[in-house]
Amino acid sequence: QVQLVESGGGLVQAGGSLRLSCAASGGTFSMDTMGWFRQAPGKEREFVAAIGWTNSNTVYADYVKGRFTISRDKAKNTVDLQMNSLKPEDTAVYYCAVDLARWVSRIPASYEYWGQGTQVTVSS
Repeated sequence: QVQLVESGGGLVQAGGSLRLSCAASGGTFSMDTMGWFRQAPGKEREFVAAIGWTNSNTVYADYVKGRFTISRDKAKNTVDLQMNSLKPEDTAVYYCAVDLARWVSRIPASYEYWGQGTQVTVSS
């Protein structure tokens, strides 16, 4: 059974940094796309970043580009999201997800497996 567990969320002041981690188990994900999404209260889940089966294939949402960096360790089945220069509008629950397709998608419905999420709160 596939399981994704996120960690690293918390409360940080604007301009600060956080590093989220996601550990995947119950499968081999080296050929799959792994992504991060977020959902703020009253809003739809939105794409943040994703990394394809070749680690050089990374995609970012415009609103995090230049501030967030996604990376993965295929040997450990983990994917991290380094978040710098955080803004209050980055406040949300952040979810890790796996898409069994090799091409990188920004669409939540493309992802087959999801974690439970970790809260990130950025104070002004």
